[in-house]
Amino acid sequence: MKVLNDLLGYNNLKIYQDTEWFSFSLESVLLPNFVSINKNVTKILDLGTGNAPIPMILSTMVGDKVKIYGIEIQKDLYDLAKESVEYNNLSSRIELINDDMKNLDKYFEANSFDVILSNPPYFKLEELSKKNDNTHKTIARHELKITLEDIISIARKYLNNNGVFAMVHRTDRLIEIIELMRKNNIEPKRIRLIYPKENTNSNMVLIEGRKNGNSGLIIEEPLYIHNEDGSYLDNINKMFFRR
Repeated sequence: MKVLNDLLGYNNLKIYQDTEWFSFSLESVLLPNFVSINKNVTKILDLGTGNAPIPMILSTMVGDKVKIYGIEIQKDLYDLAKESVEYNNLSSRIELINDDMKNLDKYFEANSFDVILSNPPYFKLEELSKKNDNTHKTIARHELKITLEDIISIARKYLNNNGVFAMVHRTDRLIEIIELMRKNNIEPKRIRLIYPKENTNSNMVLIEGRKNGNSGLIIEEPLYIHNEDGSYLDNINKMFFRR
């Protein structure tokens, strides 16, 4: 069932979701709050944009002259994203594409973007035995249509020299992520480990790299999500209500 919800507290934005499919996640809030965007950025791309929470959140953080693109392979999710963008009067700032990201060469030349982000499928094909029967969720969570290596290779191709690539992923794949980034000439520059709460193991990681960047990695302070009672910590709540 399609519903119209608040996009948290972001300038009173609304987002269309389908309760039977896949709602946007906390990671879709953490990633745009993590990525480095300087004043010279003019074009941003979100790979696998879903129903477009990341482009809409980014629209509250960058100037009107920055163009934000999102590509989504699933037509139903694309339709929800397009409806949300139109509802919020963001069509002049956010452009959505319904296609496989492997086909980006139909729309853009190489070296076209200053910043590329992705909140990709986390699970490998061999983990499909644990899949949800919902096709939309399976594609969003598992590497059924795209692999981690594909995404990082695509980011390398379409990033400008010294452009920024940022991603959120599972901590247990961090070594693989770093190896693939360096293989594709994206030098890891910042890492922030995410923990459900204090005294637990990290389950997610935010990582940012630069195309053809110099070596030198910063491990940022841990990011804890919940208090002991399960409520969000103040720093997380502030991300939810950024104006």
